[in-house]
Amino acid sequence: AGLLGALGVIAGLWAEKFDQMAAFQNFVIVPMTFLSGVFYSIHSLPPFWQAVSHLNPFFYMIDGARYGFFGVSDVSPWLSLAVVASTFTAVAALTLYLLRTGYKLRH
Repeated sequence: AGLLGALGVIAGLWAEKFDQMAAFQNFVIVPMTFLSGVFYSIHSLPPFWQAVSHLNPFFYMIDGARYGFFGVSDVSPWLSLAVVASTFTAVAALTLYLLRTGYKLRH
């Protein structure tokens, strides 16, 4: 929730129009979600797309939730926790930096 919230704040600061907010969701969030293995195991993907999925932090969020519900995962739950925590830390730091510098904020 924190990661998606921080991404939403970044998108809100970046977007100048409502359409740009929709573009952020449609071209960043949705593809990352669909390539994360929500509806399938990434082992059913070709090797190239498996490698791309391992670069996706949403994959680790989904895999951690899958482990929590079913006790089955594609990677270690500790690796999932580490990737999600480090991604959240980086995105939250970027968000705080943008807010602190006043990026696109009116005075």
